[in-house]
Order: sequence, then structure tokens, then C-alpha cells
Amino acid sequence: MLRRALSLLPPAALVAATAACAPTIAVDAAPDAVNPACAPVMLALPDVLAGDLSKARTAAQATAAWGTGGAAVTLRCGVTPPGPSPDCQQVEAPGGTVDWIIEAGDDGTWRFTTFGRDPAVEVTVPPTVTADHSTSFIADLAQAVSHVAATATCS
Repeated sequence: MLRRALSLLPPAALVAATAACAPTIAVDAAPDAVNPACAPVMLALPDVLAGDLSKARTAAQATAAWGTGGAAVTLRCGVTPPGPSPDCQQVEAPGGTVDWIIEAGDDGTWRFTTFGRDPAVEVTVPPTVTADHSTSFIADLAQAVSHVAATATCS
């Protein structure tokens, strides 16, 4: 009965019904998520990371996720800009050069935070993603992150 009812719906309604079933990935908003400089970053984010991680829905402002719950790369715009760090690395990409402070957690999680940009952008990559993906996809975020002007670089 449900299958017959769905077959009678116009295609646009089917897409809307299917999208409504897509899970929302929980990502906490950053302290400065309401910063207007985050809007162009969010609009320029890619739909796919690492070739097969599709963008997913999130419920918090200035956040994004790619993948599935528990195995998703997450992004938050509006985190507190970090100070200088020996863990700062420049990543060159077609979208521009972005300086990232790269931290590896004891649990295998990688955290990338832009350096020299205010507001800062933070990307978290769980071990479930790094098990079969390189973190080199961070370069794919350069174009979006570059919407926040750099005021300092790694030294």
C-alpha cells in the first residue's frame, strides 16, 4: 500500500520525502558561529570530500559534515583562532594556500584548525575515516576557507 502511494507522488515530492529521512549529523556550533565571515565559507564548501564522502545535514549554524554518523568529517566555522604553534603547516592547493595547525588526538582523531584567520575554521577527522582515507582532502577545503582573509602565516 505504501509503495503504491509513493509511486503516485510526483518526483519532486519523492526527493523531498527521501531527504527528510536522511540522518542529521550532530555537530556543536563554534563560539563565534554567528560571525558573518562564516557565511561565504559555508556556501563554498564542496559537496564531496575524499572522492566518496558526501556532504550530510547538520543542525547547528556554521557547521558541515561529510560521511555518516560516527564516521563523518566535521567542520565548524567560528572557533577561537589559535596562537602560533610548532604544529602549523602550510597546505598548498588550487584554491589557495591555507595554514593549518594539525593535532593528532590519543584516540586517533585528527584536528585541523586554520591559523592566521579570524574566525578560524576547525575540521575534525575521526579514525573511522582515516582507516581508509588520507587526510590530504584537507586541501579540498582551501577555496572555501580562503573566504576568510589570512592575517598571519606559519613561521
